[in-house]
Amino acid sequence: MMYGLVNTNCEATIRLVVGNENSQRRVIDAVIDTGYTGFLSLPRQTIIALNLPWTGIERGTLGDGSEATFEVYAATVIWDGEYQSIPVNETETDPLVGMSLLYGYDLRIQAVEGGTVIIEAL
Repeated sequence: MMYGLVNTNCEATIRLVVGNENSQRRVIDAVIDTGYTGFLSLPRQTIIALNLPWTGIERGTLGDGSEATFEVYAATVIWDGEYQSIPVNETETDPLVGMSLLYGYDLRIQAVEGGTVIIEAL
């Protein structure tokens, strides 16, 4: 089971440990975005700081319906106490956790500032 909180912008957030294959790690706070179908998005400066290896390019649909191209990198996250290798999309936004990372989990949000976010395996 994992816990997060609802921030002052009324966004459900979770703290994650993200790293590369050389065990370089960084703690990040990510917004949970149920409209994002990917695993995790990170800003370029975080990807550079972690020296994540590039794996390719992926097309995706944005919230407004337009299409975009994303650079994709390989990363490791600690998810529910386990190391998991995942693809990461480079974006110009704050880090986002998407539905692919949440797949197989129950997400509960107390939708008030400071509310609890609970992510539990199904």
